[in-house]
This record gives sequence, C-alpha cells and structure tokens, in this order.
Amino acid sequence: MSEKARKLFDALDLNADGLLTRAEVISALRAKGPTLAAGGDLPFWGLGDADASSALFDAADKNGDSVLTYEEFAQEVDRRFGW
Repeated sequence: MSEKARKLFDALDLNADGLLTRAEVISALRAKGPTLAAGGDLPFWGLGDADASSALFDAADKNGDSVLTYEEFAQEVDRRFGW
C-alpha cells in the first residue's frame, strides 16, 4: 500500500478515528479534493461529484459494513489510481 494512499486516507478522515464513512469521503473530497489534486495526492481525474465519491466508497467497502478501514481504502485507490 502506497504512501499516497495513507496521505489521502488521513486527509479524508475528518474525525481522525481511523475509519472513513461515506459522508466523510463525500464531504472531504468536495472540500479538500482540489487542493489534494494540486499537491499531487489525488489525480485530477479522480475529482468528481458526490455520486463519483459514493461509487469510490462502494467499490472500496468490500465487506459491506459501511465504513472503510485504511486497508480497504488503500487497496481500492492504489488499484484505481495506479499507485
């Protein structure tokens, strides 16, 4: 799992509890996405609307428990973003 995945996970984990909820992913990508992309921590094409953020969440939530661990998140973004 990449350092970029860790940095992105930490940026999206708004309450710093070590888990991501759908609301956190949508809210954080909306608020921080452009800055993360400008800094190279998120591909520009990875920016999207709430539906795209929700789809990313769904793809990563392999066990269907409605929260993402770092491991779930990192596997999906490393695969999707080619890290």
